[in-house]
Amino acid sequence: MAAEVVGQVAPAERGATRIADRVIAKIAARAAREALWSLPEGAAPPHATVSVLARARGSARAGEAPAAAAARVRISLELDYPSDIGGQCAAVRRHVTERVKALTGMEVPEVAVQVERLHSAQARAAAQGRTR
Repeated sequence: MAAEVVGQVAPAERGATRIADRVIAKIAARAAREALWSLPEGAAPPHATVSVLARARGSARAGEAPAAAAARVRISLELDYPSDIGGQCAAVRRHVTERVKALTGMEVPEVAVQVERLHSAQARAAAQGRTR
């Protein structure tokens, strides 16, 4: 009866919002920055690439909204060394998954974290002056 009310559209007949891949990539990169305590001096900010898995057509049952698409995310970042690299990568994975799901409604089955470069505290100290 709810669908018979004037002005109300059944969930299966509503339109859909499409979120561009680059928007999801920006959300993921921002979430990666939020997850890291600090970026190494001179480090490039995290960069994300995203591939969105399309929704299965006709997967929704009558009267249900279609299932949300899924996004696979790849994050490239630079970290300080020595540090807990595994812990930082896990924090980035967890936070990116939570933020992308919260802001887009998409499932994130995979977040691949690639460490592009490690920044050594000793190398920075050597570049600034003599070390003994």
